Amino acid sequence: MRFSLEIACFNKESALIAAASGADRIEFAADYTSGGITPQLEDFKEIKSRINIPVYILIRCRPGDFFYTADETEEMTMSIHSFREAGADGFVFGCLDEENRIDIGSTKKLFRAATPLPCTFHRAFDRLTDMEKGLEQIIQMDFQSILTSGGARTAWEGLDRLNELREQSAGRICIMPGGGIRSGNISLIRNKFAGPWFHSAGITGIEPMADPQEIKKLKQIT
Repeated sequence: MRFSLEIACFNKESALIAAASGADRIEFAADYTSGGITPQLEDFKEIKSRINIPVYILIRCRPGDFFYTADETEEMTMSIHSFREAGADGFVFGCLDEENRIDIGSTKKLFRAATPLPCTFHRAFDRLTDMEKGLEQIIQMDFQSILTSGGARTAWEGLDRLNELREQSAGRICIMPGGGIRSGNISLIRNKFAGPWFHSAGITGIEPMADPQEIKKLKQIT
């Protein structure tokens, strides 16, 4: 079974490399060292004018935890409006409360701003104290997918939980493995998790730059 590959890109150059190397979709962000924050609008406009695959925008106003103030939530809402107007194809975000439960109110506010574009609940999911409950809440909010390592450091380490989440979801949402997925292990992961989407940064060096050969190798796995 063929699968689709989302590449996380943290600069314009990586996005262009990913698109030219066979990625099916880009998650565009800034600041690789922090795990990603909202990118610059002008950077998005430039890459969108030069590639023809979907680009989802990571919405995260700052590094650190995923507990946001009302002002921060409003800032992220405005970012979504700006990127929507500029042609974003979807969004990636998620809000938690101080007890690492989903902040339903803030998450719904961002989701409404993104509607009707598809949304992914990002790896804030991996910090949830109750993933099973969180999964049902995210499904009820009509997210398209969840990016997760199953609560582990990497998707490989979280495979058992990933499969449990996929079984619980019963096709109602896409469980998209991410975290440490590379060409050297994706075949092993796919043998145990037959999902339609996989997520990787495609980075092989010290710098946060997508490696075209790595992306091509990822796509060659069938």
